[in-house]
Amino acid sequence: MNMPNPLDAHDTLHTMRKVIPAKHYNRVRLALIRLSNPLIVELTPMRQLKIILHDQYWLCFDSCMNDMPVLAWTEFKTLGRSVLNEPVECELRLYHCHAGMVMGEVLETLGHSLVTMLDSKK
Repeated sequence: MNMPNPLDAHDTLHTMRKVIPAKHYNRVRLALIRLSNPLIVELTPMRQLKIILHDQYWLCFDSCMNDMPVLAWTEFKTLGRSVLNEPVECELRLYHCHAGMVMGEVLETLGHSLVTMLDSKK
């Protein structure tokens, strides 16, 4: 039985289908396995933004605005995914009017942060 998604408690401004490049999805999965699940990552160059990584969702929030959700990736379509270089379809939820402007930078910054965290764990 699936647990309820805590993201459903927040109103979204916009929801869309997106594709996450394999390198980003795989790095998050590796971090969840090797570091912690769930895992909170500070997106250092982006000041107040942090992201909670979980099997079911990746929630980016503003820690200076009462942890207000900014955007979230969820509903990952991994069933039948047989090779690691395939991108992963998902649902992207935007909770803030400027979320669309930062979503690419959030993914890139998350990738760099996870590389650093995983390297320090070796």
